Amino acid sequence: MPQVSASIWVGVEPADAFAVSQTTGRVRRAWDPFIRRQHFLDGATSPEVGVRTWTRARVGPAMVSRYVSYRPPRQAGMTMESGPWFFDTFGGGWRFTPQAQDGVAGTLAVWKYTFSTRPAWLRPVADRVGTWLLGREIRARIAAWARACTEPEVLAAARSDRAEREGSVVRGSSAGPPGGSPEQGSGDSPLG
Repeated sequence: MPQVSASIWVGVEPADAFAVSQTTGRVRRAWDPFIRRQHFLDGATSPEVGVRTWTRARVGPAMVSRYVSYRPPRQAGMTMESGPWFFDTFGGGWRFTPQAQDGVAGTLAVWKYTFSTRPAWLRPVADRVGTWLLGREIRARIAAWARACTEPEVLAAARSDRAEREGSVVRGSSAGPPGGSPEQGSGDSPLG
């Protein structure tokens, strides 16, 4: 299966770097060049393992994905449940590792996507095209995320979201019942 990856260093601690990557709604759409609309499914209000999201890309395709890992502030991973006709499989993982550069504490982010295309007879060409397109997309997306990590308003919103989620975990909230549909939610939902 083809894999594309991108990495970048930011001068913020992993907890803040991770929190920026998990922003939602207006804040997320302001920095993320990929997302046009996104919302949680099945009554979920925050990410955790098993939570599904519906995402519409700015270029048009939509995808339902499920969190397969969620370990703040180090890692988030997802896998596609349904999506564009040309993906047979699709998954991604974002890792955040503490790393100092030139005496400045910060975070190394490594984002990877793995995919396979369909139909199978077209894979020799489609995989090369997909690798090029997704490579370009992931590099633009991680660069936009790194810029967002320098913006005071984004950092403040991310920290507020993180504090709220940490408070929800302490209070014992859950992601909600399984079984929603991609149509559930609206453009005004928590994820946008």
